[in-house]
Amino acid sequence: MAVCVVWGVSIVADSAQFSASIAELADRSRVGTMLTLQTALGFTLTLATIHLMPPLVEALTWRYAFVPLAIGPAVGVLAMARLRAHPRSAALAGGRR
Repeated sequence: MAVCVVWGVSIVADSAQFSASIAELADRSRVGTMLTLQTALGFTLTLATIHLMPPLVEALTWRYAFVPLAIGPAVGVLAMARLRAHPRSAALAGGRR
């Protein structure tokens, strides 16, 4: 239960960070398109994950079925680390880190 709570709180929170980054850094004429694309990709990823869980449970059992899902947050952490190293990241959150 604790893992599910931590997972839910942390995954929901990262979506807002990516949306804010897009809104602040994207070309003003493309912000709406970029946010729409991000939302569509997020829903697609969620749908794919939901559909992949039964085969993962069957192959790995419930004990290990969620392990492959850790790839997503790991990629997100790497993406945010790369963004933080980028010079334009100073524009995020009014320059506060």
